[in-house]
Amino acid sequence: MYTQFAEIYDELMSDVDYEVWADQYARLMDGFGIGPRSHICECACGTGNLTIPLRKRGFVITGVDLSQDMLWIAAQKAREAAQMIPFVRQDMRSLRLHRPVDAILSTCDGVNYLMQEEDLSSFFTSAYASLRPGGGLFFDLSTPYKLQNLLGDRLICQDTDHITFFWQNHYHENRCSVDMELSFFVKEKDGRYRRIDEEQKQRSYSFETLKTLLERAGFVDCACFGNVSLRIPTEHEERWFISARKPAEA
Repeated sequence: MYTQFAEIYDELMSDVDYEVWADQYARLMDGFGIGPRSHICECACGTGNLTIPLRKRGFVITGVDLSQDMLWIAAQKAREAAQMIPFVRQDMRSLRLHRPVDAILSTCDGVNYLMQEEDLSSFFTSAYASLRPGGGLFFDLSTPYKLQNLLGDRLICQDTDHITFFWQNHYHENRCSVDMELSFFVKEKDGRYRRIDEEQKQRSYSFETLKTLLERAGFVDCACFGNVSLRIPTEHEERWFISARKPAEA
């Protein structure tokens, strides 16, 4: 029903505090007057690790992702948490909602997987069209500093009781992107190991580029914040949170 990588994704991300992450998004939306009972859409929702905490905070939320495998897991988790959340397979670059929403989110590096500026522009344009006047777009992404200095040209290895993985990165300075080759060895109940190979690409963008493309799509009040805070980002910030507003008169 779902791919092997989707199956182990949550275990790989088990050290992430999604409650803190959800609080950051709640604070950002509150700054735009968007609170509980508001209708929001989370793009690149993956297995629902942020979708479910946001629903528990009172937001009426829809989860959108390109991976049907991730969505299947998200739906199971939502049912187990007794949360009513629709999950829909869509490409965030051509987002189409039944009605305008108060906020659109792209979480957990979703924007980093848009490898071309044209892809980013398409997402911003479709998000703008899917928002009510006065609504907000909010997203997080890994910074240029993180891709170059923390991921970069590195081999990352980790060994746990259940999973061993090797993560080989190749950084392309000319386009601020990283090619990632990952090999996972998952221990089965009989003691044997199953191998899962995954290839991914991520790209970082300067805030100047993000702001230019957001404004070209029609957004105003574009702002950049540090990781899980509302402060000005530091030079070595690993993650940015971005907010932008659709004009009330739009």
